[in-house]
Amino acid sequence: MDFNFERLHPCEEPFYGIVPGNLIGRVVLPVTFGTQANYRSKHLTFEVANFKTSYHAILGRPMLARFMAIPHHTYLVLKMPAPNGVLSMYGDVEPLYKCDIEAVQLAEALELSAKATAMVAEA
Repeated sequence: MDFNFERLHPCEEPFYGIVPGNLIGRVVLPVTFGTQANYRSKHLTFEVANFKTSYHAILGRPMLARFMAIPHHTYLVLKMPAPNGVLSMYGDVEPLYKCDIEAVQLAEALELSAKATAMVAEA
């Protein structure tokens, strides 16, 4: 999918939470969960940042509140009310595990780099 940068609004604020850095901007996109027979749709504001991640979008607390959604992280399920019953979205454990392993490896590499930089500065 090609991203339409014309809909991107500039943003000068720093980005905190996942990886520190600067935001490229913000974009408002329609988000729909469910099927044609039972769905929920809202327009959500996404912050666009330039860093590598296994996620295409991070849906945080504001999204959960807008959709009145309840996540269950242990079972990787997200449930929310819809016009024709409860919507349930299920995640896949394998990509989550791979992402966690990569995050731990990155944290270890950054810690080693910081220690090496400190040792060079002391020498």
